[in-house]
Amino acid sequence: MNGIVEINDLKELARRRVPKMFFDYADSGSWTQSTYRANEEDFAKIKLRQRVLVDMTNRTLESTMIGQKVSMPVALAPTGLTGMQHADGEILAAQAAEAFGVPFTLSTMSVCSIEDIAESTTAPFWFQLYVMRDRDFVGRLIDRAKAAKCSALVLTLDLQILGQRHKDIRNGLSTPPKFTPKHIYQMVTRPRWCLGMMGTKRRTFRNIAGHAKGVTDLSSLSTWTAEQFDPQLSWKDVAWIKERWGGKLILKGILDKEDALMAAQTGADAIIVSNHGGRQLDGAPSSISVLAEIADAVGDRIEVHFDGGIRSGQDVLKALCLGAKGTYIGRSFLYGLGALGKDGVTLALEIIRKELDTTMALCGKRDIKDVGPELLYQPRNAG
Repeated sequence: MNGIVEINDLKELARRRVPKMFFDYADSGSWTQSTYRANEEDFAKIKLRQRVLVDMTNRTLESTMIGQKVSMPVALAPTGLTGMQHADGEILAAQAAEAFGVPFTLSTMSVCSIEDIAESTTAPFWFQLYVMRDRDFVGRLIDRAKAAKCSALVLTLDLQILGQRHKDIRNGLSTPPKFTPKHIYQMVTRPRWCLGMMGTKRRTFRNIAGHAKGVTDLSSLSTWTAEQFDPQLSWKDVAWIKERWGGKLILKGILDKEDALMAAQTGADAIIVSNHGGRQLDGAPSSISVLAEIADAVGDRIEVHFDGGIRSGQDVLKALCLGAKGTYIGRSFLYGLGALGKDGVTLALEIIRKELDTTMALCGKRDIKDVGPELLYQPRNAG
């Protein structure tokens, strides 16, 4: 791990260790990728106020997200195909998050199943739900999450129709991977990855395979998945999901103030300001550019969380200053996982924590719960 000092170092190591089709899946956006790039670039436009001669001792990053204690206000975001970045990837990430004291969110489109995570961890984890046309299957997914004692359900709202991701199309992405000459070459040039995959039985969508009606083999699984995202999903669906679930509910994919106001009326416990990592509507604003407006509009009625573009502890602090009560990292932990497995996820969290702690101190604060817009530099208008 010598020489790894920032998230980008993990990214470059993952690029060398993960087959191109799966690295590109994690590291790309839709269409021209303008929103994907803006998610990162717009953080740089936000400046912090440096404060001096303040007591920086006894600092704490401990906080809560939807009432759950966290060692810092950061959760691992739900990410599809995590188990293709590294063998048993969701299990390893969940274990690293548990040891670190932050929430782990399992995606519906994960390689490891709800039951795999429950058997491999002791702390409650969160489960992210995609609403499919097959409502019976959705209901069973919710029941499985309850049986696994998941402590929150994260309902994703912005994937009724799949955004086109050019890299995935060009790479011929599939799970498990196809055995064309191109794909075989990508895999054999990543021997560490191949050895890991040879040692696990988890190589497909295990939340779906064996649970969805009519899905008996890889071909039927692929067809079912492509047809199941529901374009008719509406606000009234949130009500029955909330009733069926009966626990903490987080709504993910809010990027507009009007949608935030409607979300606040659902009785959900939190919203996540997110554009799906720039993987859905290309040309949409960055998540960070709309956070303050949304937090100002609904922050007194529903807990506001943030997702999109976080690559450092400074980014976390900026999101908190703009009104978020919690943040999520997706690609940042995936880079760590692809680079070094469970240790890489831990290292990604340690990097974020150190940068967050140091930046908070240099801005003159000792408790993460006390940070706010007063830490942001606002230049005076010329003239």
